[in-house]
Amino acid sequence: MARLSVLLPVRDARDTLSECLGSLRSQTLTDHEVVVVDDGSSDTTPAGLEAWAREDPRLRVLRTSRLGLVPALNLALAEARAPLVARMDADDVAHPERLEKQARRLDEDARVDVLGCRVELVSEMGVPPAGGMRAYVDWSNELLGHEAMERDRFVESPLVHPSVAMRRQTLLDLGGWRDMDGPEDYELWLRGFEAGLRFEKLDEVLLRWRDRPDRLTRTDPRYSPSRFLATKVAALGRGPLASGRPVVVWGAGTIGKAWACALKRAGHQVKAFVEVHPRRIGETIHGAPVIAVVDAAGLRGPLHLAAVGQRGARERIRAEAARLGLVDGHDLLAVA
Repeated sequence: MARLSVLLPVRDARDTLSECLGSLRSQTLTDHEVVVVDDGSSDTTPAGLEAWAREDPRLRVLRTSRLGLVPALNLALAEARAPLVARMDADDVAHPERLEKQARRLDEDARVDVLGCRVELVSEMGVPPAGGMRAYVDWSNELLGHEAMERDRFVESPLVHPSVAMRRQTLLDLGGWRDMDGPEDYELWLRGFEAGLRFEKLDEVLLRWRDRPDRLTRTDPRYSPSRFLATKVAALGRGPLASGRPVVVWGAGTIGKAWACALKRAGHQVKAFVEVHPRRIGETIHGAPVIAVVDAAGLRGPLHLAAVGQRGARERIRAEAARLGLVDGHDLLAVA
């Protein structure tokens, strides 16, 4: 039996498939299998997969009609034969030692449930990687330990999806991926934190993550900011806000207002906004007063959410909240 199964959904991947599969064939962990689900490709991908499968018996190809990413992932999971599974996308490239290093770490420490790695962002849009995707990768690459990822889990997805390896049974116990109107990978990680799983990231770049103009995160509305926000609010509602705890939003700008609206739509009470902008203090926004930072000390019962997106704002809010006696992770959560 293989030691690790790579779960690889593909659709119309002729331009990148050879490089992806070549990187998997070159893995130093030789006792692995690649479970490819061809989700209704209409280009030359099926023929390419057949050719690769003839040359490498470790490659198993399943073909379906266009079911979508989540059904393809869950089919690959159901067909996987190994006790460990790793994610991969057809436009990414794995470092030769990626699977070996992730399998070794999972084998040597049973406490690690979800294991990522650092990634290199590669742009195919004619310019070096920049902007929001570059900032996201830089941020994610610095979150190595469980505590760091848990602390920032409501900011963004702390793991790049195709960089992850974990035990197959753990993923099955979580129920696999959910077909939802939102980011299926981020929702899975949030459920993992809720279930008490322990997360870790190898301090090595073991995946080249290709940024393409046609990638789903850029074109599919399920990965829009509003759907990420709804996913976060739902997770908060299952966890820290399940008891009906009210909320204080730090930041009355665009992000803070969006959070207040989403929270209210979900039935949560927004007690106040906390602001440093003198012109906003004293206003009422969406039915909640805007107060100064010093006055936030009087609001100890609600959950405080840091919802300011400017560079460095998260750290400044955490420092201010700590001076007021608010405990990070209990009284305060960063969400932007």
